[in-house]
Amino acid sequence: MNLGPEQKAVGRDNYYEAVGVSRREFMQKVIATGAVSGAGLGAMYFNYGKVGDPLRVGVIGTGDEGQVLIGAVNPDYVQVTAIADIRPYNVHRAFHGDWASDAALYARPGLISKYKWAGEDDARKHVKVYDKDYHDLLKDPSVEAVIIALPLHLHAKVAIEAMQAGKHVLCEKLMAHNVAQCKVMGRFAADNNLYLAIGHQRHYSILYDNAVNLIRWGLLGQLHHIRAQWHRGNLPGNDSWQQPLPGGEPGAGNKTVDKILRQLKGMEKELKEETDPARMRQLEKKVAQWRAWNDDRGLKAEEFGYQNFTLGGRERSALEELCRWRLWERTGGGLMAELGSHQLDAASIFCSALRKDGKKAHPLTVHAVGGRHIFPLDRHAEDHVYCMFEFPGPSYDADFPVGYKDEVTSTPDPKAGIPGHDADPNKKIIVTYSSINGNGYGGYGEVVMGTRGTLILEREQEVMLYKDADTYSKVSVKNDKGGPTMDTQASGGAQAAVAKAAQDSGPVSRGYTEEIEHWAFAIREKSPPESLRCRSEVALGDAIIALTSNIAINRSIRGEAGYVKFKEEWFDLKSDETPDGSSYTEEFDRLVKGKA
Repeated sequence: MNLGPEQKAVGRDNYYEAVGVSRREFMQKVIATGAVSGAGLGAMYFNYGKVGDPLRVGVIGTGDEGQVLIGAVNPDYVQVTAIADIRPYNVHRAFHGDWASDAALYARPGLISKYKWAGEDDARKHVKVYDKDYHDLLKDPSVEAVIIALPLHLHAKVAIEAMQAGKHVLCEKLMAHNVAQCKVMGRFAADNNLYLAIGHQRHYSILYDNAVNLIRWGLLGQLHHIRAQWHRGNLPGNDSWQQPLPGGEPGAGNKTVDKILRQLKGMEKELKEETDPARMRQLEKKVAQWRAWNDDRGLKAEEFGYQNFTLGGRERSALEELCRWRLWERTGGGLMAELGSHQLDAASIFCSALRKDGKKAHPLTVHAVGGRHIFPLDRHAEDHVYCMFEFPGPSYDADFPVGYKDEVTSTPDPKAGIPGHDADPNKKIIVTYSSINGNGYGGYGEVVMGTRGTLILEREQEVMLYKDADTYSKVSVKNDKGGPTMDTQASGGAQAAVAKAAQDSGPVSRGYTEEIEHWAFAIREKSPPESLRCRSEVALGDAIIALTSNIAINRSIRGEAGYVKFKEEWFDLKSDETPDGSSYTEEFDRLVKGKA
């Protein structure tokens, strides 16, 4: 990272003293080159090595996020030997990739491309497909571990079943649908000496880790405010979480499906007349993908536990509950679970940066409001949420084991964080968060403010450092090469830029590859489970923040005060206390003992 003249004036001597020239040069190269394959940058940076024998993994759930994880797999670390999904569309994309757009294909290249197989027939010689019952995958002795990327309400159930079958687990975020389920998962893994990792990939982002180092080196001074947002341009009729249903909307006509099928016929006609080989291949892939999507119309989702229900005066099918699971209270967790959990995880990483005990900082309180401000009653999830959190800062209490540099003298405060000295309950870090639909201005990112400077992280691609409140002179640490962008979560106009950058410059790390590599390495090398950067205790904290925020939001919707004070017992994996009323005993009996 290069300091501009204004930044050098902040404290060049302190910078070099803390970092050293070699570290400075290494950071510059790290950000410039991004991730590499094999035991490369991620392994070097996060201090894990190669594996002699790739971990044999089954992927349960190959929808949008499952395919992002498949796309992030390094074959030197992981061999995908099985997949399980009940949707023909998802199975097809798992092999062939997602040809909906250039950005989608970059994020989800498919198994054939990832492992360089000749085609689907060749791929199926290496990968078993379980499209009826994922339990058959769990019985497969060739599968050592599983990646779970299912709807949220299934995370705990399938993770426990996998661990009961002796499989190690990497489960997508949010850890589980309620806090008690998170604690059952974490305790079961610990009791059975199994590796359980949760997919909050910022813990393996070199960009974010270097941002943490900047905070630790004192370049921001005393941290006091973080502003985070995830804004999307989704509108009624054009919502990435409300994908068209195969077969059409029950009781609402089939205009959208009819339009898709007309487009499919048009592509089929164009394919017959096309002579350019590259265009022919693209058309072939798109036609095959839309045909696979159309095959989902015959899927009887109710046979797999999905339910019919009524909302907004209209019957909703079990297939709609499956395809649009993020929208429903029974199957999803709304904006805070899907988007906010990522950024509150980032905020807690920054708030934890100055701790010397290595523990994750936990929020003290949350004030929150939200609601359906622009969408009709076609979802349970809010389309707007606004939250304000209080986190403990340095010297908040006498037991906070941290010291920080005084912004005037630039010398460590010898009393800060020492038990019995200078406890100050005013020393808080305020975190504000908004996630909205209807306007994607600003996209997503975080702004970290201290008494000496401001750190801005944009879309997991760029870090900018400003002196004081000066937003004109800056240091820019940029990932020009893009990274996986989920169609269901992307904001602004990021997709096109990501796709073009990816084609021009090759892959770059957002942390997905590193989290999978390290998980596989830890299992192969029998490293302590505590070595996982997003282990149970860490992910539990993220789940509590998201789920407790939902409690506050729901209170505000009912006309009550949208305020919750956090209890430290909630964050204790060994405590049965939960913020949401979920019962550890009941969830243990249901998930582990199989009691209805």
